[in-house]
Amino acid sequence: MIPITKPFLPPISEFEEYLSGIWTRGWLTNIGPLASKLEMDLKNYLGVKHLLYVTNGTVALQMAIKALDLSGEIITTPFSFVATTSSIVWEGCKPVFVDIDKETLNIDPTKIECAITPQTSAILATHVYGNPCNIEAIEVIAKKHNLKVIYDGAHAFGVSLNGKSIFEYGDITTCSLHATKLYHTVEGGLIITQNQDLYNKMASIRNFGISGFDSFQELGINGKNSEFHAAMGLANLKWINRIIDKRKTIIELYEKNLVGLDAKSQLWMEGVISNGAYFPIILDSENQLLKIKKALEDREIFTRRYFYPSLAKSLPYLDSVKMPVTEDIAQRILCLPIFFELTEEDIDMVCRIILQT
Repeated sequence: MIPITKPFLPPISEFEEYLSGIWTRGWLTNIGPLASKLEMDLKNYLGVKHLLYVTNGTVALQMAIKALDLSGEIITTPFSFVATTSSIVWEGCKPVFVDIDKETLNIDPTKIECAITPQTSAILATHVYGNPCNIEAIEVIAKKHNLKVIYDGAHAFGVSLNGKSIFEYGDITTCSLHATKLYHTVEGGLIITQNQDLYNKMASIRNFGISGFDSFQELGINGKNSEFHAAMGLANLKWINRIIDKRKTIIELYEKNLVGLDAKSQLWMEGVISNGAYFPIILDSENQLLKIKKALEDREIFTRRYFYPSLAKSLPYLDSVKMPVTEDIAQRILCLPIFFELTEEDIDMVCRIILQT
């Protein structure tokens, strides 16, 4: 059996070293020494200015919306994981969908301005599969209309653009450290900003809005993470360069083996160093996709229609909206297995089955 993904686990002895310290200290949560060390190590590794380690990527999005005091409408993409949209609704705002670019699969900046109204307060865009959005175009629009910008970088750990971490763009960027991600802490998330005041505010929000032993300064939430999750993060961080290199090798093998396939790849902009987070293929038709998916599953090889269906048509708490490009891509895109332990023989078998279908 070949799963679509498999969480990376470091040698258990490396994880146990951190557990021993937890047992000795008896400090299990509430921003303990391991969580604090992980924040610093991640900040240094990513080269970002301000970073918070939080419960998960969804809470990170909710905290970002809260910290920016957003209200009214937030422009976003229908081609993302549901948390991108549900976080907007959860925080009492209205998601306004803008269709995606058919090549990059990110929100199409040429369509954003048509969706702006007097009620628009922000743009929340996803770096789909880690592929950076058109940062410059979005920044121009945001400044012109006095809008805040949040980037959902759930897939973008380790990605850089023109020598700078993709997490340094926008007012706030969030990241997921869920077990399915290339770098994970079992459950976890990051919030990154370059703004000191925003950082201070989000640090307070993460800890219930507490300002002292018996005082509160604002509405907060429990966004902290545990020492056990931080221990996994510290152990995995030692392996991150090898993880990314291996995933890039896997992608190169897929691309080499699937040269003859009638399919397209996502277009990445120049100046990007990718992280090998996913390997999606855009097939000629949904019928072709379903045949390939079934042929692989018949041999216990699992793929994922990531992201299907369009969020603009599938959420019961929102009115359905037509997004032609998103709907077309969502019907034809398939993500193939990719994880650290995937072998060249596995890849050869996956590709043979695809080409024979």
